[in-house]
Amino acid sequence: MSIVIPSILEQIVLDTKELIAVRKKAVSLGELRDSKLFGRTCFSLEESLASRTFGIIAEAKKASPSQGIIRPDFDPIGIVSEYERHGAAAVSILTEPHHFKGDIRFLSDCRPHVSIPILRKDFIIDPYQVEEAKSYGADAILLIATILERSQLSDLQHAAHELGLSVLVEVYSERELERVDVDNTPIIGANSRDLNTFEVSLHHAIRVLSSLPASTLRIAESGIHSVEDVVLLREKGLNGALIGEAFMRQTNPGETLAQFIEATT
Repeated sequence: MSIVIPSILEQIVLDTKELIAVRKKAVSLGELRDSKLFGRTCFSLEESLASRTFGIIAEAKKASPSQGIIRPDFDPIGIVSEYERHGAAAVSILTEPHHFKGDIRFLSDCRPHVSIPILRKDFIIDPYQVEEAKSYGADAILLIATILERSQLSDLQHAAHELGLSVLVEVYSERELERVDVDNTPIIGANSRDLNTFEVSLHHAIRVLSSLPASTLRIAESGIHSVEDVVLLREKGLNGALIGEAFMRQTNPGETLAQFIEATT
C-alpha cells in the first residue's frame, strides 16, 4: 500500500533524511556502538505502562511547528526529573532539531537523572537512528506509521527489539493499522489529530484504538489538556496517554502530572 504524507510531515521527513546523511558521516555505527550507554540494559516501556492503572508518558518538548516556542526556559534535565518524582510511567524527549528545537544530546544528558524509561520521540525512518537512540541512552523509540511503509515499520521494529529497545507505534487512523503487525506490537498509540481535517478529538483516538485486542497497550496522543480528558480515556479502557504541551505550559509540570495521575487511580 503506497502512502501519502501530509505536507508538513513530508518536509520534516526530507529534513530528517538530510540530517541523517550528515550524522552518518560524522559518527559511524562503530562509534555509536562504542558509547558507554550502548551496552546498558534498557528499562521496559511495556512493563512500566502495564504496572500502572493508567500510565502517563510525560513529554519534554520546547517547541512544535504549529505552536512555535512552547517553553522558552526549557530545562530537559529538570523537567524529566520532576516528571519521575511525580509518578510518570516514562518520559518522552523530542530530539528533532529543526521543527521541535530538540537535540539528540538531551537523551544522554537526562539518562543519569531518571530511572524510568526514556522514549526518543523523533521522525525515525532509518536503522541508524535506532542505533543512535540506544547509543544516547534511550529505552524506547516512537515509530510513526504515517511516514513508513509496512516493510519499513517492520524492519525498524525488529532493529529496535534486537537492541533491547521498546517501541511505541503511532497511527493516525484505522486504515494505518493495516501497516502494523498488531500481534507483535505490544504498544500502539493513536494521535487525536485527524490528518484529513486537522481537527483534534480524543474520540478520534479512542475510536482508532477500540479495534485493538485487549492485550495491546493502547495509548492516546495529542489533544489531552485536562483531568477530565484523562478520566475519559481511562473510562474508555485506554491504558495510558502521551502528554506534552499541557505540562510544558505549566510553571510546575510535575504537579499537573500528579493531578492527572491521581484522577485516574
